[in-house]
Amino acid sequence: MTKAADSQRILVLTSSEIKLLLPMAECIELMSDALKDLSKGELIQPLRSIVRPPDADGVMAMMPAYRQGQRKAFGLKAICFFHGNPAFGKDAHQGCVLLSSGETGEPLAIMNASAITEIRTAAVTAVATRLLSRPDANDLAIVGSGLQARAHLVSISLVRSINRARVVSLNPDHSKQLAEEMSHQFPFPIEAMTQVDEALKDADLIVTATSARQPVLRREWIAAGAHVNGIGTYSVAAREIDGATMAASRIFVDRRESAINESGDYVLAEQEGLIGPGSIVGEIGEVLLGEKPGRTSPDEITLFKSLGLAVEDMACAEYLYEKAKSRNVGTWINF
Repeated sequence: MTKAADSQRILVLTSSEIKLLLPMAECIELMSDALKDLSKGELIQPLRSIVRPPDADGVMAMMPAYRQGQRKAFGLKAICFFHGNPAFGKDAHQGCVLLSSGETGEPLAIMNASAITEIRTAAVTAVATRLLSRPDANDLAIVGSGLQARAHLVSISLVRSINRARVVSLNPDHSKQLAEEMSHQFPFPIEAMTQVDEALKDADLIVTATSARQPVLRREWIAAGAHVNGIGTYSVAAREIDGATMAASRIFVDRRESAINESGDYVLAEQEGLIGPGSIVGEIGEVLLGEKPGRTSPDEITLFKSLGLAVEDMACAEYLYEKAKSRNVGTWINF
C-alpha cells in the first residue's frame, strides 16, 4: 500500500452531532443557496433510483448529486424508508449520506441521513413558505404528527410570526402527544385536533407531512390566500393532496424534473386531466433568482410540492464537513 492510501481518513458524523452543527436557522439559508445553485445549473443530479423488492417491508432510494465549478464534490444519499418504523420508536428514514472529493473521488465523510433529512426537509419548506406565503400569514395547520411535523413547527416559526398552530393525525393520541411535547418550546398555542377539515379551517399556512397513499387534503377545506406545503409523498402511486387542490393552486416545486416523474400529487392529478405541464409555475430556485414570479395576489392559493433532493443532502454534507473540522466534532477513521 502507498503512503497516500495509508493516510486516507473519513469523518463520521452521528445524528446528535449533525443536530449540534446544523441548527434550523442556518439550514434555511443553506437550502436557499442550494436551490439557487440548482436552478443556475451549478448542481447536477439524476432522478433517484428506488429499489422496491416485492417481499420487503420497505424501499431503498439512491440519490446522487454533483457540484460543478471550483468546489467540485460528489454526494450520495442511500436511504431506506420503512413505514412501520415509527410504531417502535424509529424514524421511517434510515441511511447515510456520503460526501466524496470532486478532485480525486476519495470518500471524505459518512453522515447520518435521518438527521440530515429531518432538518433539511423542514428548512426547504421554510424557504418556500417565506417566499410564497402572505407576509402576514400566521395560522399554521400541520397534517401529520411524526418527526417532520415537529421539525416543521420549528422551521416555519422561524420565517413567519405564528399566532397558533393546529396538528392533526390519523391517530388522535399522536397529535395530542406532539402538542404536549412541544407546546413549551413556542410562544403560541399548539392545539391537537381530531378532524383534518377542522384543523384546516381558516389556516393560511398548511403542511402535509404524512405517509398517506390517498389524499388527506381537499380543496373545500382550504381558505383563500393559503400557502400549502406538500412534503410527505415521493411516489407516483401515492398522494396527500387531491387533484382539485392541485388545479386550484399556483404550483411550485423544488425541481421540475423530479416533480413530473416522481410526485404522485402531480402525476395523478395530471392523469385525471386536471393539470398539465404548464401548471408548474417554477422551481423555488427560479423564484429566488427572480426568474419566475412567486405569489401574485393575497387571495390565490400557492402550493409547494417538495420531493427532497440529493443536492440538498450534498449541500448539508459539505457544510457539515467544513464545520465539523473547524469545531473538532465527529470521529475520524482510517479507511
